[in-house]
Amino acid sequence: MKIMRRGGRLAAVGVALTSALLLAACGSQQAGPSGSGQASGQVRADGSSTVAPLTSAAAELFRSENSNVNVTVATSGTGGGFEQFCSGNTDISNASRAIGDDEKARCQSAGIEFTELLVANDALTVVVNPDNNWANCLTVEQLKTIWGPESERRVSNWNQVDPSFPDVPLALFGPGTDSGTFDYFTDEINGDEGASRTDYSASEDDNVLVQGVEGARGATGYFGYSYFEENQGKLKAVQVNGGQGCVLPSAETVQNGTYVPLARPLFIYVNNESFKRPEVAEFVKFYVGQIDQIAEAAQFVQLNEEQKAKLKAAVDGLAA
Repeated sequence: MKIMRRGGRLAAVGVALTSALLLAACGSQQAGPSGSGQASGQVRADGSSTVAPLTSAAAELFRSENSNVNVTVATSGTGGGFEQFCSGNTDISNASRAIGDDEKARCQSAGIEFTELLVANDALTVVVNPDNNWANCLTVEQLKTIWGPESERRVSNWNQVDPSFPDVPLALFGPGTDSGTFDYFTDEINGDEGASRTDYSASEDDNVLVQGVEGARGATGYFGYSYFEENQGKLKAVQVNGGQGCVLPSAETVQNGTYVPLARPLFIYVNNESFKRPEVAEFVKFYVGQIDQIAEAAQFVQLNEEQKAKLKAAVDGLAA
């Protein structure tokens, strides 16, 4: 099985899966729909680097019960993943935002019908260098001052964000334009999906962003909460004030709706025609049947009960 790794993230996930999911794997029919061990073939997934560790964790456990199925998980970003998906090159598209109208049209013109599955929640996390002792909480307006397109080549120091902040140069690190994280952040913070300053260090590899923020006192960046959790000894999460006070990103603040506006859903999209193949159907049903345990082991924010009920209904509809 091919797993796209981001630093040591999935090595740790693999250990967690072994301990946390052993009983679930042995008794998977009680836990929910799962693989039968009889399927064979290949399942191809691509897309979001944020969602990739979750799908890879599901693939790793599924492989232990279905050795004849090869699951590949690539990370070309949410937008790049939809390009592959709507071209018929993949069975599953990992996405850190909902599919866009132009992407729907591309799939439709190619005759590809799909089903959207919400598989986890996320707190898009703004991080700073641990030596940053001033930006403990940032308002949406301050984040826009940092990241808005009108700030390009103009806002280059923290004291331009707030006069009370020190004279420290800004160093910016963020995802590239194919990333669903980029799309979601720019939409919520800058008011227009894709509207962002371009004079920052961009990468689809979150490990590169971590290293960048870690390396400069005035650095800041943003990515998914699960990757912050893996690196919280190297970074500091910033509280966000979306109009109702300063709130830290966490599983609790995402699920209770207080972390606004950067709480978001995470998706996989399944090609309906691909689902007719036993190996794809078995993997998707296994993924959904073990979603709580997989999300916990991979350090993602779990679905609430209403979301899980909708997820199960969507998969039941695919299987009908």
